[in-house]
Amino acid sequence: MGALWIANVHVTDEESYGKYAALATGAITAHGGVFLARAGRYKQLEGNDRARNVVARFPSLEDAEACYNSPQYQEALSHARGAAERDLVIVEEV
Repeated sequence: MGALWIANVHVTDEESYGKYAALATGAITAHGGVFLARAGRYKQLEGNDRARNVVARFPSLEDAEACYNSPQYQEALSHARGAAERDLVIVEEV
């Protein structure tokens, strides 16, 4: 069963976050992730408004979690810390 990786982000340091995005892309694709949405147009209807919204589909929840815990993604994440306010959830598809 597939899973969706959903991130809502407010970037506070574009340069550092750009380094994160470049490295994270490789980690996500290496774990079978495919981007469905990436910082495109959106309409906030409820909750906190964060201008960068990312959705990636993974083959399974386990693959998405393995990506997050991988050394490659953790290296990418070191550039996002302090450079953005983020929420990230992995949701299994039905």
